[in-house]
Amino acid sequence: MDKVQAFGKNFSATFTPFAARTQQYVKEQLGQAEDKTQLPPDYIELEKRVDALKKVHTTLLQVTSQYTNEAYDYPNNLRESFNDLGRTVSEKVSLLSAATSPAEAQAALTAPPAAKPQPKTFSHALARASLNGSHILSADHSGAGEDPLSTALEKFAIASEKVGEARLAQDAQIQSRFLAGWSTTLNTNLMFAQRARKAVENSRLSLDATKAKAKSGPAFSLPGQQPKTGLEDHEISEEARAQIEQAEDEFVGQTEEAVGVMKNVLDTPEPLRNLADLIAAQLEYHKKAYEILSELAPVVDQLQVEQEASYRKSREGA
Repeated sequence: MDKVQAFGKNFSATFTPFAARTQQYVKEQLGQAEDKTQLPPDYIELEKRVDALKKVHTTLLQVTSQYTNEAYDYPNNLRESFNDLGRTVSEKVSLLSAATSPAEAQAALTAPPAAKPQPKTFSHALARASLNGSHILSADHSGAGEDPLSTALEKFAIASEKVGEARLAQDAQIQSRFLAGWSTTLNTNLMFAQRARKAVENSRLSLDATKAKAKSGPAFSLPGQQPKTGLEDHEISEEARAQIEQAEDEFVGQTEEAVGVMKNVLDTPEPLRNLADLIAAQLEYHKKAYEILSELAPVVDQLQVEQEASYRKSREGA
């Protein structure tokens, strides 16, 4: 029985303040509350800045979360078979160079994967399509020497695969250094700030509910007089004043704590550091892509020049 009574007291102690806050909130929403304790202007400004920071994190994370999706640039209408996604382009080129017959060359292209299927990125798909095109041309080339377009496509396939690998490396860096950091700020730091602000709002509602309750009690009246329905400040009992002071102290303490939490969230350099990491990862990827294609371009250009020279020579001979 003692445990039941203790539970009842604890429940009442918890429920009563909640009920008072709820009643005060409803009154304010209906415009029936006479007085509402105002938050300091500096506090309201901090709230606006925190809300802005939260919106920025939410918006940018909605976009950059694509970096967790390997196929974010993979063509939607592309249909590649299991064999297409088998060996890497580099592995297939090595197998093709060792092939001594058309059958062996075809087997090299359709060799089962050595490990997991190849990535579904645009660059990898471009590499696979280019290598297949190179094989088709070389298989049907009956003239002497190599087909220049076939050779160029093979080299382009190898380069495209390298660009695709660089893109995957970029994505991994962004996931670990940017997405993880911004997600932590959103789901932890900003969440702490939100909880602190909620505590301020609860303490403010409790304070105003306490004030309203203290002023609504019946006042002393002489015989034959109607009791007053609302008390002036000097008519409030000492017990009620003590309750108000306690609620005010709680409100001030929660406000000061929330100010500290919000300032910490706003002042931390972590989001800017994470953004710098995002830019660095993108820069490294584009730098590698530039280097790979810069090395490939003159080789293909030379093949094109040689083919044009051969074409003109054949036209002149004719």
